[in-house]
Amino acid sequence: MKIAIDSYCYHRYFGEAYAGLQPPADRAMTVWDFLRRARRLGVAGASLESCFLPSDGDFLRRLRDTLDGYGFERVWAWGHPDGLRSGADRRAARDLVAHLAHARAVGAGVMRIVGGNRRTRPASFAQHKRRLGGMLRGLVPAAQDHGVVLALENHIDLTADEMVDLVRTVDSPWLGVCLDTGNNLRLHEDPVAVAAKLAPLARATHVKDIGVRRGDPKEFAFWPSVPLGEGLVDLGQVIGLLRKARYRGLLAIEVDYLDPDYGPEDRAVAASVKYLRGLVAAGADRVQGGRAAGERQGR
Repeated sequence: MKIAIDSYCYHRYFGEAYAGLQPPADRAMTVWDFLRRARRLGVAGASLESCFLPSDGDFLRRLRDTLDGYGFERVWAWGHPDGLRSGADRRAARDLVAHLAHARAVGAGVMRIVGGNRRTRPASFAQHKRRLGGMLRGLVPAAQDHGVVLALENHIDLTADEMVDLVRTVDSPWLGVCLDTGNNLRLHEDPVAVAAKLAPLARATHVKDIGVRRGDPKEFAFWPSVPLGEGLVDLGQVIGLLRKARYRGLLAIEVDYLDPDYGPEDRAVAASVKYLRGLVAAGADRVQGGRAAGERQGR
């Protein structure tokens, strides 16, 4: 597992107003600025939110060359904010297929996708599964043709059990999960229990920590992002579950709506990189120590 940063951490810097927070006019950022910052932070990869990027051939070639030059592993991220609208948007499905070619052009073997969100999900899971599952089943052949695995994010639209049911029903090696470590807390599910169910299906991640603020727990702003290690998610256990599941993809740090007490975003990202690096190193030491003990007992 290698540490990475999802470019959505800097969504306001890319010009997106979100949850009442306006883009910081004095801190505008390009993808080239983002990649330089990621390199300075010493990470090994990037998850690139395509909603902030052009898609012409010259740009994609330059992007691939830059990622190669930095030695970055990469995930192409499609679907912010509504994705496939829970299987109801055929135009979005066609756009997803177009982005498979973009992912391949930049050298990404995994494309994170969004099925929908809590605004688009139907009232019943049976309807949701029938609609979204049918659409995903139709998209899998295109993923195979492009050689790009689809990683469906738990995007506050499905419980962990529903995610497992949906992905296993489609039953393709070209469809897995982008495990977001915090989103299902916003559905009042235990993040560790969610990780235990989704880690075996994970092909990408959003490593996120979540705090709480005053207000209505049904509202998104009640559950803001915080720097890793400052919130409610037991990330040590989550990383351990990913390791147990033999996950080999990127651990992509994501900050969505940052708790205003922790701003600016770049400071939260830097603190999160440091924290996650310590968690990964500590877990690797435990694994190596356990192997060494087992070898001694075997002798």
